[in-house]
Amino acid sequence: MAVQKLQAARAASVTPSNTVDIPNIANQNGLDNKGCVLYVGTGGTLRVTTAGGDDVTFTGIVSGTFVPVQVIKVWASGTSALNIIALW
Repeated sequence: MAVQKLQAARAASVTPSNTVDIPNIANQNGLDNKGCVLYVGTGGTLRVTTAGGDDVTFTGIVSGTFVPVQVIKVWASGTSALNIIALW
């Protein structure tokens, strides 16, 4: 079971992609991301793949929102939100 932390130790900007998962900045090769929570700076629609493998679209995300779901990918298609930051 994934445990969600209340504070993050690492952070990185997210570039939405239909092919590439969010790189794990704690791992030298960027692989093996087991999930991160997201901060959305500019609101909109957010399509993600969760750590459990679910493809989910969040609509009506407002600017300045934390998304408390363990995420491994932010999709380019289906995402209009901007200034997304991954937090581990």
